[in-house]
Amino acid sequence: MPVIDIRKGDITREAFDAIVNAANSTLLGGGGVDGAIHRAGGPAILDACMEIRRLQGGCKTGEAVITTGGRLPARFVIHAVGPVWNGGNSMEDALLAGAYYQSLRLAEENGIHSLAFPNISTGIYGFPKHRAATIAIETVTHFTARSIEKVIFVCYDEENFRIYKDLLAGKPGLK
Repeated sequence: MPVIDIRKGDITREAFDAIVNAANSTLLGGGGVDGAIHRAGGPAILDACMEIRRLQGGCKTGEAVITTGGRLPARFVIHAVGPVWNGGNSMEDALLAGAYYQSLRLAEENGIHSLAFPNISTGIYGFPKHRAATIAIETVTHFTARSIEKVIFVCYDEENFRIYKDLLAGKPGLK
């Protein structure tokens, strides 16, 4: 199991092998973390996303794709599409777990040793923050990876940071 930690800050400044983008299915950038990653990473990320769109038409909810990190300190960006919260009756939990799992799978396939996650779907998509954090932590802790050594959850806001801190404090061996 990788070392798991949390940090409050800006994911675009993390010098990990890869950072995860809370993307939308078009892969064309948007608001929040998605827009920040596209702006900070420059046109190489959008160009790579356009090529993915050409080949497969975007990225479905609960799935992930990988691109260059462009001008970011991270070598790669894994674009994970989380669900929009619709009250919990539209497979939102499974789709969110899928977005985290597929990100980890891509990291493993690409020999990534360190990975930074944002709080997927908890912004404009409205996923309840505590529920999302529980799913994220459980998915990461249950993923068996040979190459991934460190996973960090980078929380932009104080509320998510406190939720992750409290949840991780309750897990032996995690920070």
